[in-house]
Amino acid sequence: MPTLLVTGAGRGLGLEIVRQYDAEGWRVIAGCRHPAAATELAKLAQASGGRITVHALDVSDHAQIERLSGELAGLPIDVLVNNAGIAGHQRAATQGSTAQRFGQSDYDEWLNAFRVNALAPMKMAEAFVKQLAGSELKRIATLTSVMGSIGRNTLGGMYAYRSSKAAANAIVRSLALDLARHGIVAVALHPGWVRTDMGGPRAELEAAVSVAGLRKVIAGLTREQSGRFFAYDGSELPW
Repeated sequence: MPTLLVTGAGRGLGLEIVRQYDAEGWRVIAGCRHPAAATELAKLAQASGGRITVHALDVSDHAQIERLSGELAGLPIDVLVNNAGIAGHQRAATQGSTAQRFGQSDYDEWLNAFRVNALAPMKMAEAFVKQLAGSELKRIATLTSVMGSIGRNTLGGMYAYRSSKAAANAIVRSLALDLARHGIVAVALHPGWVRTDMGGPRAELEAAVSVAGLRKVIAGLTREQSGRFFAYDGSELPW
């Protein structure tokens, strides 16, 4: 039975990732900040017959990441999905072009975006590299965003979100190079504009469609594709 570890599993894309991998018979290790409040995740876990286990995991808390890694020592993890992310309280989904614009920077918010969107995926990779290297599939998929693409930025604004996702992309590229000796494939994935709390109600995609596409991309990855940036539909995006 292959094993998935996913962060930010309590709602939105993370919850749908848990749902779809469980439906395919995977063992799923679901991390979320507040398990007691994640009622839908709890229902999935209860119905899974033990395949889904839920763990308290705030990815900005490195000690908590280390504790979970210790609990899972010796367990091969085939796929790590770094899903947890934040846009900040100024979100393009709700504020449009006025969000995070020049002259209105909230630097505390900016630092928090870096902690969650960029530093956390790095820490997860460092903490779970042995479990990944000992698995069959050996894949790290970090959900970033097309808004982290420098080449596709034609609108400006969203400074904290864009820069933290661009940083995550740079981290993924280096992970691919540094972890190649372990046979680990690392990629950055754009899930599309999805109708979640972060994406807002006007977004283009249902979570189920996005996740189905992401799973297909992850399943088809080759070593030659490590260190690249893909959208949920399999198209490659510019850095």
